[in-house]
Amino acid sequence: MKTDKKHPYYRLITEKDGVRIGQLSTRAGTVLTPTFMPDGTRGAVKGVKPEDVAATGVQVVLANTYHLHLHPGEEVVAKLGGIHGFSKQTLPMLTDSGGFQVFSLAHISKITEDGVTFKDPRTGDTVFLSPERSMQIQLKIGADMMVAFDDLAALDERGRSRTKEAFDRTHRWLERSLAEFQRLTKDMQPKERPLLFGVVQGGLDKELRRKSLETVQNLPVDGIAIGGLSVGESRKEMHDMLAYLADLYDDSPRPRFLLGVGDPVDLRFAIEHGIDMLDCVLPTRNARHATAWVTGDQKIHLTNAKYTEDAEVIDPGCDCATCQKGYSKGFLRHQFKVGETLAGSLVSIHNIRYLQRICEECRK
Repeated sequence: MKTDKKHPYYRLITEKDGVRIGQLSTRAGTVLTPTFMPDGTRGAVKGVKPEDVAATGVQVVLANTYHLHLHPGEEVVAKLGGIHGFSKQTLPMLTDSGGFQVFSLAHISKITEDGVTFKDPRTGDTVFLSPERSMQIQLKIGADMMVAFDDLAALDERGRSRTKEAFDRTHRWLERSLAEFQRLTKDMQPKERPLLFGVVQGGLDKELRRKSLETVQNLPVDGIAIGGLSVGESRKEMHDMLAYLADLYDDSPRPRFLLGVGDPVDLRFAIEHGIDMLDCVLPTRNARHATAWVTGDQKIHLTNAKYTEDAEVIDPGCDCATCQKGYSKGFLRHQFKVGETLAGSLVSIHNIRYLQRICEECRK
């Protein structure tokens, strides 16, 4: 067991059997780790009010740089009080860099050494993101934690051929991101500035991953982000890489953030292998498609006909507001069937709470 290691922003309280318990200090408040962070891509967790998000035990909400830059624009967000005033979210906010959209919007983007040019699918306008622009936008938005701009390659059969190219470019972009971040925050007091996470890439190539982790850990970033997983590989391949990396982290108690992973099975495995923070759209996306997690990390599909007259809540052992207030599976099935969006909101609350309980159990 390792205990009580300190860092300017992160205190590692205990580490036992791979699980780390710590406290992350941000300018918007303290975060206990391990923790799961739902995605509020456009400034809001889809279909769930900020106060209901907080009531699930969530401590951090994500927003996306690319989407907020596109609509309504970082200048509008800043004018309306920054991401906190704009979204009425009091919890610490973390922004992704826009690097994920390099992967997810590959069909409408072009990558060069300077950055990535996208085509706005709504208007057809050209949108350009670079490491410098990403830092500028995230800071203007008012994020409490920021992620360096990276090049993300898919891990399906076609995308793996680009792994080395994305690996090299990610590190060049990291140096540019860090330089711009330092320039923009040089006059800020330590407690006033946001935190910056550097991204580890390398696909499923263990030697590239090792080199990438060494590169990131040798730079003055505030946290380590593990990117490029859950993008087409198998669960076994993901877990194998997380287990490999677990033995390579240095002694600095900087927080470790696994991007884009949120299935309960993967959440547990990641936490047991040294990960402190995870984010994903999965709990709310599944909920909107009538899928809920129940005890044992099983999934149930609430549109199933067998729930038509079911008076029981989603999971009798659950302490989420949806289950505690007695919303039955029969009621939820009916609302999904008639297209009532309330059903997706109620199941989102349940699914987010399910992941929070996993984190809370680990922290105990």
